[in-house]
This record gives sequence, structure tokens and C-alpha cells, in this order.
Amino acid sequence: MRVCPGDLCDYVESQGFSVFRMFHGTHFSQEIDTQLTIEMIQQCNDHIDWCIVDHYQIDRRWEEQVKKYVGKIMVVDDLANRPHDCHLLLDQNYYKNMKQRYDGLVQKNCRLFLGPKYMILRSEFYEAKKSVKIRSGHVQRMLIFFGGSDPTNETEKVLQALRDLCFAHIKVDVVVGNANPKRSQIQKMCLEMNINYHCQINYIAELMAQADLSCGAGGVTMWERCFLGLPSIVTIVAENQRQSVKDTAEYGAIWNLGWHWDVKVSDYADILNRAILSPDELAYMSEKALELLGNKEKYMVHPVVQAILEGSHLE
Repeated sequence: MRVCPGDLCDYVESQGFSVFRMFHGTHFSQEIDTQLTIEMIQQCNDHIDWCIVDHYQIDRRWEEQVKKYVGKIMVVDDLANRPHDCHLLLDQNYYKNMKQRYDGLVQKNCRLFLGPKYMILRSEFYEAKKSVKIRSGHVQRMLIFFGGSDPTNETEKVLQALRDLCFAHIKVDVVVGNANPKRSQIQKMCLEMNINYHCQINYIAELMAQADLSCGAGGVTMWERCFLGLPSIVTIVAENQRQSVKDTAEYGAIWNLGWHWDVKVSDYADILNRAILSPDELAYMSEKALELLGNKEKYMVHPVVQAILEGSHLE
């Protein structure tokens, strides 16, 4: 893993995994990364069966070189904007044209796992789903979570909108991470507004299952909310979320509020008012979210994991 501000090297080690630290500055160079990766692979005593790549700045050039030193390569992607040389590719997002997005970008023998039905979820989400009730659309509890750092400060915008509205009858949970620079200010606002404040928690699935409405960003947490049938107001906070959020909203599984820089406190107030007054719309959104995820039960073995296990024994 590259050593840079905000890296997860220490966290990954704390979970019991070995970490090889790569030092080549904050500017990413695919050529340097290729060289350092190969050197680290050569330091390993054991043969590497699979190399799993999840990086927007890595493409076929990196993969062509590294594949000489490993058994097989798996790529995790959602941009479909560059060619890959890999044996397996996972894109967990929904797009209207998801089956065609990688045409011409991967080899014909590459196994593609496309769409949210292949979403890789932690066990806590399957456990939380056992307690999820059919949602009526009536809002009694609301969840606000825009990721661990919330770099665009959407959490504070939503709190300001709630402060200006009369939602005393609704229980609100706000979740932030230790990386959120505004967490002290947000905690103070929550205390003043009698709102539940949670920081760096490991029970987000439980809060999603209990909520009737959520405000959050696109990305992985959007699919976690959909898996639990939680109606969501989604703000786009990164370029790689744009198309997936747009297509998912057109499917009916979320409400798309648009780009964060265009979203004002008054926009949050308006959409929250609409949600409170539109239980039928929220109930429909919940149904569409569950439908999009295939309402799937927990796999005995996830199809991607099964493919990795099978591929490890194939030459």
C-alpha cells in the first residue's frame, strides 16, 4: 500500500493482514508503482495466486507487467474508461448499459461480474436485513451519513435544514468518522438539536435497518442502503458517482439531489418536506431498491470468491 496522508496501512495491519508499504510520494506514477509492486511480489516467499487491483490510475500497462509474476489478476472498477488485461473484473454499480460498458476494454475471456447483485457486503448487513420490516413510507427515524470524512460538509447542510424545520417528532441519527474535520462542530449541533451523534462506529447496518429515510452520498453506502430497502436522498460528491446515481434514480431506487456544489440548505429542506409528505413515494422507492439488489439472500460462497477459488486451480 502507498504511504500517503489518510492511508489505511495501520488499520489494515490492525485487522491482522501483512502490509508492504510503498514510498513514492503523493504524486502517483503508474511506472514507478509497477516497479515497486513487482519488487514486493519478488520478496514474497510464496507464489501469488491472485493480484486484486482497485485503483483508477492503473490500467492494462501495469497489469501486463505484473501478471508475469502472479497467477491471475482481478480488477475492481466502475469507470469503464480504460483498457484492462485481467482474468476477472468486478463492477458492483448499476448502469442502464452495464452489460456493454466494458466492450473493447477487456479480453473476450475475461469473466465479468457486473451490477449490484454482485455487491460484496459485510456480514452485518445480512444480519441487519433479518430485522428489516416492510417500509410504509412514514418517516419516524432518519439517518444522516455522508461517509467517514464528508469532504463537502453535507452533514452540516442537512442539520441546518432540519434546524429550520419542525421535525421534533422524528428521531435523527448522525454518523461521522474520525476523519471528518467538522466532527466537533457537528457533535455540538447534534447536542443542541437533541439528535443522536455517532462517531467511527461499527453498527451502521443496524442504523440503516432502523431508519425510514436517509440522506447520504453515492458509492458503496448507497448500495448498502438499497440492500436494506432504505429510501435515500442522494447527493453526488465525486465524479465517479455521477452516472450510477443518475441511472439508479431513473430506476426509482433513490432520489438524486444532484451535485454537492449546487445543493443548498434550502434544497435539503425542500426535499425533506417532500419526503415527509409523500409516504407512498418512499414506500415505492424502498420496493425499487430491494428489486434492484435482487432482494438476495446471503451467498453460501459469493460468486466472485467462487471464481477466485476456481481460478486458483486452473492454469
